[in-house]
Amino acid sequence: MLWRGRRQSDNVEDMRGGGFGGGMGGGPFGRPGGGLRIPIGRGGRGGGLSGIIILIVLFFALRACGIDPLELLSEGGMAPQSSQTTQGSTHARDEMTQFVSTVLAETEDVWDGIFQSEGQTYEHPKLVLFSGGISSACGYASSAAGPFYCPGDHKVYLDTAFFDQLARQFDAAGDFAQAYVVAHEVGHHVQNLTGILPKFNQMRQSMSEGEANQMSVRVELQADCFAGIWGHYTNQKGILERGDLEEALNAAAQIGDDTLQRRTQGYVVPESFNHGTSAQRQKWFRAGFESGKLSACDTFNNPI
Repeated sequence: MLWRGRRQSDNVEDMRGGGFGGGMGGGPFGRPGGGLRIPIGRGGRGGGLSGIIILIVLFFALRACGIDPLELLSEGGMAPQSSQTTQGSTHARDEMTQFVSTVLAETEDVWDGIFQSEGQTYEHPKLVLFSGGISSACGYASSAAGPFYCPGDHKVYLDTAFFDQLARQFDAAGDFAQAYVVAHEVGHHVQNLTGILPKFNQMRQSMSEGEANQMSVRVELQADCFAGIWGHYTNQKGILERGDLEEALNAAAQIGDDTLQRRTQGYVVPESFNHGTSAQRQKWFRAGFESGKLSACDTFNNPI
């Protein structure tokens, strides 16, 4: 990924080097949001933002009445750190900050354009770098929770040590694999701005655990698709290199619920899935990457 020398976002807050620690979030990656059918808009980069809230209310209204919309369609977190660092670790920190800031800037450019095509303004999220753990508007989170997005303060939280874990533990190395992580969490921010995430978080309070997990999967897969949309437009700029798409697809596969459960416990429990299988995560990232359209990210009214 040819990211060096490009614009860097000013919306990165580096909190590494001091703070707290704790636990929230939903594993790789982050905390579930919400999703629904997104209709095709007028020209440009794809559309449908204006119809999102109406459609999500309709979706849940049908569910509340015992009607499955999918069936209808089928039928017609911080520990204090020492202030002393080696020159090598300082360089690594600077390099990582620059990389994350560049990726965030690229997401800003893409979503600025998409929202503008709908006559709306995209609110840029903040991205907080931390180490060990951190406090957010969503509570206290430890690094073990993985990267997450907090709708309460519109911030993405990332312990960059997760990138090392992604490479070593999940066999998903590469800068575009790391960029996919950031773009996925920004995808949750898009869901929050369009009303998808608030509606899901409201409705999940009255759902059973199984129902909430099923809905969470669709939410997470939509965020994967939104990350793919970012990849689509980034690729058009000539930033991606040979093998970058494969890096992202491999990362999506390595953090699928089924793959993670096989790795950690030796068997899978499908009813506990809340992010999607490896195949599903790859499918929906690719859907966004190949189309570049929000209408391709309808994880609620299409088979997943």
